[in-house]
Order: sequence, then structure tokens, then C-alpha cells
Amino acid sequence: MQCLQDQDALIPQLRGTLPKVCAAALAAITTGGIVFLSPEMLFGWVAMVILTLTLGPLLHGICLLAEEMLYHSSTRYRGRGLLSHMLPACGLGGKTLLAAGLAGLLLYLAGNPLPHKGQCWKLLFLASVLYALLKSLGVLGPSEVEVSDICEGRKMNVAHGLAWSFYLGYLRLVLPRFEESIARFHATHQASRSSWGRGSRKLLILIPLNANISHKLEEEDDNITFYDNLPDTEIDRAGVRRRVFKHSVYRVVDEHGKVRECAMEYATPLLTLYSMSQESSAGFGEPERRQQVLLFYRTLQDILEHSLECRNRYKLILLNDEHEDDPHFLSKAILRHLQQQEKEEFCLTPPPHQEIGHLFMSTSSAPPSAPSMNQVPMSREPTLMFSLEKPKPLKEPVESTDHYQGRI
Repeated sequence: MQCLQDQDALIPQLRGTLPKVCAAALAAITTGGIVFLSPEMLFGWVAMVILTLTLGPLLHGICLLAEEMLYHSSTRYRGRGLLSHMLPACGLGGKTLLAAGLAGLLLYLAGNPLPHKGQCWKLLFLASVLYALLKSLGVLGPSEVEVSDICEGRKMNVAHGLAWSFYLGYLRLVLPRFEESIARFHATHQASRSSWGRGSRKLLILIPLNANISHKLEEEDDNITFYDNLPDTEIDRAGVRRRVFKHSVYRVVDEHGKVRECAMEYATPLLTLYSMSQESSAGFGEPERRQQVLLFYRTLQDILEHSLECRNRYKLILLNDEHEDDPHFLSKAILRHLQQQEKEEFCLTPPPHQEIGHLFMSTSSAPPSAPSMNQVPMSREPTLMFSLEKPKPLKEPVESTDHYQGRI
């Protein structure tokens, strides 16, 4: 189990714009070289190259359009217009058409005849047709990195769906009621209250990278024992009246024999990821499974951080499987997270004795037996004090003993 400081190194970050910067730099260098060698042919060559690069995708889009119109127009595009959905889906969008049109206009306005003009046009059409053929055969298909970038950018990964399902179908329902469940648990287990620290008042969600989880935590680490379940949470859900949600409380023993209690569980969608990797028909191997687990963790963390209902009621624990030879790696990881929360997290609620009554103080003329003087001790810090009397007209005489004077 790696240290908490190394946990962020395992999470894949969002891909940046470095490929675009590199492509722009290569285009600028190449264009500068052409300008230096033959500036009079620049616009003609640029227009011809753009036409070559845009006519190929357009021809390939026409091939895709034929398939979609003949066999999928009534099933995949039911109730949607041809121009608004089918053409963009086939790559015949406005950007490609606009680029091809501007390239043709630029070639016309350039005016400078290209060398071997007839051969250039033949090369243009031949390159476009061969591009459509190679694209259809998968030779020019998108790379694995491009597919991954598209899936992550459009939230199309398996991990994204599982993370949202886990949040909407479970965490968003139970976490707002989690503190109430702990309070009810303490009411019936008074003897165990001393072993619940501040870090234990959150639901610990375990996410192992290998997605291979057991249904009983004590089978993985004998320093962990099942203690009891929190009171059931009953919610009407999807036609099921009083559907039951529950959490289990475990006792974790450290190396000094001290017992800590906390509610923890594995993220159940990991069972789906592991089962998919065991099915050959799913096309989901071990490397893909590990990548999806990391994306699941990152997506779920981002969802929960923006959820007001779940804030400060959970703790995600990413478990690395590189040190499974340690029989107590699970208990050590849990205790390390509990200790970190108790050391780094502070209570933001005001102290119970800091009340509004501190803002109001009487003068020395008030009797010392006043309730405010006996119940609330005078603060040593300077405070702003206001009179509690209703405002009176300035024309009436006011006696100094009948009112409170405001002072700083």
C-alpha cells in the first residue's frame, strides 16, 4: 500500500493541448520553409493540400451516409431530421464543408498556376479516393489515445456510467442520512462511543485498483472484524416501498492494540468491472479494467466534491495492489486515512458558548445580579456593544440610569 502522498500519482489526469501546440509548431515551421524556398507558390500549395485533406473525409462521409440511409434511418434516427443529425454523424458537418469551400476559393484567387497543373488535380482526386478506402478499412482509423481522449471528453467510458449510477442510485440517497444513522447507533451502543474519532464519522469507500473485492473484510485482514450494522435507512425507491439501505461497522486494531470503529464498504460497481474482465465477450482485459478503475475513482471524486448533499460525509480510499503480500495492508491503509483526517480536518462550527449574548453588555450601573452577567462571562476581547432599549425621541429628557450606553 502506497502512502497517501503518492495516491495522486496513480490517478490519470485530463489530457491537455500539447498535441495541438506541437501540430501548430510543425505547421508554422513547414510553412516558413516553403515561404523561404518558393514564396510565389505558397497559397496555391496550401489550397491544394487543404482540398486533399478535406475531400478525403467528405468522400468517406458519403460512404458512411449510404449505409445509414439504407439500413439505419428508421432505427437510429427515428424522429430526427436528415440534415440535422445524419449528416453530422457521418462527418459531413459544416466545418469540413466550409474548409473545403474556402480551400477551393483560395486556389481560385491565388491565380498562380501550379507546376504540372493537370498532374496536381489527378493527384488530388486519387489521394482523396485512397483516403476514403484506407479509412474504411481501418488503416487510418483513430489511435487508442484518440479513442480514449474522445471517450473521456464525452463521458462515454464504462467508468463514467458506473460512477454516476453509484452516486445517483446510492450515495446521494444514504450519505445525507449517514450522520443520523451514526447518532442512532451511538444511542444503542454507548460503550463504543469512545472509539469513534472525528475521522470515523464518514463513510469510508474502498476502491482497490485490481477491482477484486471480497464480501467480508475480515477475510482479507484479520486485524479487521465485523462489529454491527448501522440502523437501516428505508427509502421509497423505484416502486419498492421502504427499500432498505444499510452500512456495516468494523473494528480495526492497530499495531499497539488500540481499537478503532468505523463504517466502511467497497464500491460495489467494482464488482461489475471485475466481472466484465472475466468475460471474453466483453472485450475488457486487465489493463482496461485497471484504467477504468482509476477513471471511476477520478469521476466519483469529482462528482462528490460538487455535491452539497454528500460533502464531508465520505472518504474515498484508493488501494494499490502492489503490496498484497502484507497481510495487514488493508487495516494499515484504513488507520492511516483515519489518522490523517483527525490531524488535518478541523471543526468549522463555532464553539457552543460563543453566542450572540457576548455582543451585549451592560454598564457599571446595572445590578451585578443581572442574568446576562451571571450566565455569560465577560469577554476580554474588544466587542461592539449596543443598547437594548427602544429608540426614544431626542426632545424628551433621558436619565442616565434608565438606559444602557453603547461603547466600544
